[in-house]
Formats: sequence, C-alpha cells, structure tokens
Amino acid sequence: MKESLQMLAHDLPMNDPRARALSRAQKITLKTTGGDLVCHHWGALSAHPTLAPLVLLHGGSGSWTHWIRNVLYLSQHRDMVAIDLPGMGESALPPLARDADDLSATLLEGLDQLFPHQAVDLMGFSFGALTGGFLAAVAPERVARLVLVGTPGLVPRQEAPRLRGLSVNMGHEEVLAVMHHNLRVMMLAHDESIDPFTLEIQRTNVGMDRLRKRRLASGDALLGLMPKWRCEVHSVWGSLDTLYLNSRRATFDVWAGCRHRSETVIDNAGHWVMYEATSEFHEAIHRILIA
Repeated sequence: MKESLQMLAHDLPMNDPRARALSRAQKITLKTTGGDLVCHHWGALSAHPTLAPLVLLHGGSGSWTHWIRNVLYLSQHRDMVAIDLPGMGESALPPLARDADDLSATLLEGLDQLFPHQAVDLMGFSFGALTGGFLAAVAPERVARLVLVGTPGLVPRQEAPRLRGLSVNMGHEEVLAVMHHNLRVMMLAHDESIDPFTLEIQRTNVGMDRLRKRRLASGDALLGLMPKWRCEVHSVWGSLDTLYLNSRRATFDVWAGCRHRSETVIDNAGHWVMYEATSEFHEAIHRILIA
C-alpha cells in the first residue's frame, strides 16, 4: 500500500482531483514521539491577522482525502492543514494506540511544531470529530473553535451498520464490491454518489488503516468531555446520516454541556456529508468559519 501512496503524490494524472489538490499543497512530515505525523498544508504557515489556522481531522479508515472536495475551496479563505490521523493514511501508528483517546499527545506535538503557542480552529469528521473532542478536552487552550461533522460519541449506538470485511484471497472486483457496499451502508446515502474515483479513495484509505478495533465511537464519550471544552462548538450533519437515523432527537439535544453555537442539518445527504453535498457543506462552513 505504500507504493499506492507514492503514486498519489507523484504519478497521478492531473485530471485526478487528488493530483490537483496535491499540486497546491506542501506535504509536511512531523517527527513526534508517536512516530511520523504526515499532513498537507495549503496557504502560508504564518498566522492569519484575524483568523486562526484551520486544522482538518478525517474520519475512521480514512486520510486527508476525506476532504478531497473541500480543501481547495477552504484554502481560498483559510491557512489550512489536513492531518493524516496517527495510524491512518501515511502517519505512523503510535505504540499502544488503540482509539481516539490515545491520539491527543501525538497530535499536540504536531500542532506545537506547526503553530506553536497558537490556538487553531479544529474541524473533525466522524472519528476525527471524536478525536478532536478528546484533544479539546486535554488541551482546551489550543482549540479556538471546534466544528464536529457527523460526529459519533454522543449517544450509544443501538445497532452498528452492517459492514463487510475483506479477505486475502479476494480479487480486485470483489474488493471493490465490498467497498461499494460499505460506502453505501455507512458513508453515502445515494448509489449515484459512488463512482470509480470514490471507490478508489475508499480502497486506498482502508488499506492504510492500522488503528483497528476502535470502540469509543459507538458510545457517548463526548458527553463527559464537553465540560472541559472552552471553545465554541458547531455541529454539521447530513439528514440521512446512518449513525443517527433512529435517534435524531436524542442526538441533537445533548449540547447543554458545552458552548454549542450552531447546528446545521444538510438535507438529503449521508454521513460523509462534505463529499455528498459539497456545495451545501461549503455554504454552512462559510457561515461558521469564514464569514
């Protein structure tokens, strides 16, 4: 799989969205006690006169490419870094790391190198939102605003999406069939949202996931963290998000423990809302982080 990542950085045709995004990015490998932390930066690494730097944390079994349809838009307005979470993408798996609560130390070391003594706006998707919640609790002074996109960890999940697994003897088409099923069951609300490019992103990202057997996302871990957050909090959802289709009211009534300032529900979109409803997502984020 490392050969695939090298291809992403150097050998993709320029009509591939990843190549276009990478051509405008600076890849940065940060040395931490948890191993290499890889991120991609768009913009100037100097402090913006009025806005904090924006840091993006992707979802589980993902990489910075979970934001592939968003990075160029956001980078027009913000100094921005998309981090490959420890144990996923090109970032190393820290020793003994098992779940979101084990990643804060490595991420803080990375932020100290990128933006020393500076608070950042932190936007996390899914598992990245859960990870961002732990980081904001451990180091509240480092997070100016917290944007939670399709976040788990608010109510115990009564029934997990029925995902399919891979086996070593599967052929290429069988692997893609598994990717399609899992995207449709968990990530995207519509079949037409899944094209060959989407399948390739999923295949590559899943193959690089070494942070296995995560459990915190299926519970309500964020509720206990909220009182430790000092920043304002915003939430964004797809109305068809698989995580909360059967517990919408319970989910959206949990914000009393923090400084929750806005909640945006984007109609007719699934869990991977910034990919499936990109324009509507950008409108929401513009109001929250840019306007």
